[in-house]
Amino acid sequence: MNGCRLIFAVVAMLLAQPAVSDEIRPGYLEIRQTSPGAYNLLFKIPARGEDLRLAIYVKLPEGTQDVGLLRASFSDGAYIERRSIRRDGGLAGQAVSIEGLSATSTDVLVRIESIEGAIQTERLSPKKTSFVVQAVPGSGEVAATYLRLGVEHILFGFDHLLFVLALVILVRDWRRVAITVTAFTIAHSITLAAATLGFVNVPGPPVEATIALSIMLVSVEILNARRGKPSLTARLPWLVAFSFGLLHGFGFAGALAEVGLPQHAIPVALLFFNLGVELGQLAFVAAVLTAGGLFRTAMTLWLEATLIHRTVDRLDVLAAYAIGAVAAFWLIERTTAFFV
Repeated sequence: MNGCRLIFAVVAMLLAQPAVSDEIRPGYLEIRQTSPGAYNLLFKIPARGEDLRLAIYVKLPEGTQDVGLLRASFSDGAYIERRSIRRDGGLAGQAVSIEGLSATSTDVLVRIESIEGAIQTERLSPKKTSFVVQAVPGSGEVAATYLRLGVEHILFGFDHLLFVLALVILVRDWRRVAITVTAFTIAHSITLAAATLGFVNVPGPPVEATIALSIMLVSVEILNARRGKPSLTARLPWLVAFSFGLLHGFGFAGALAEVGLPQHAIPVALLFFNLGVELGQLAFVAAVLTAGGLFRTAMTLWLEATLIHRTVDRLDVLAAYAIGAVAAFWLIERTTAFFV
């Protein structure tokens, strides 16, 4: 009887998973000004199938009127609304909110473009469900917004974090870790800027699949190093980090493309997004190295130096297998998505 209950519980969790994943995916709101007082509105809401969508709705300032009919459709896992609206005096200085957002687990990315080309970006969440439309966001506000977006992207970009973790395990020594991570940062900053500014255009799905492959390759290099088979990656980790960093930069660019850049402050937004990514990355590396140091210190209380070294090596091998398994799953998932 207990076994049956366990099976039913697992099945129930699996059946509930799609609904949970719908709430994890972010929504997207775009308001583009077309003339004084007139705007085109696009609202993408996470959905499942062609009949289920999150119950979140845009609440516009009083006095806003729809011009023409609302156009709605389901496409690629989202419910998409398109509207043309008008408000005397425009939306500048007015509050816009997302009703129902506080009852979900999702965020909503917001992009407001004025007729002059100024772009305002916001990130709404269950704890922050509204924002005020600004005429032209100042440089300080742009810097703060994109710095936060950069930190959030790297800390929630589990594939990028897993790659950095693999590098830290491979290198170990904190000085070499610093050089390796710096090379990774320089590389992804180059391709992020090039892709965001339109100098290079690389399709997203192949990039995501190749990022998973890069994680697998580094995990294999950890195993080779612990088995006494040093390779180029172990000898010159900064070179490998730089090479794969160029690839990961395209992944960062894909995330930044969802939000867009303010035309009046592109250098500021790009710089602070990069800084945010770097700060989040350094915080992660510091946490990993600190945890590793504390673990080694704790082991010295009851293990000899030789046993400590062997234990750490075994843990590195276990971590390499775990990282490689996750990366292999991502690779298969992302590659099969090409044919779906």
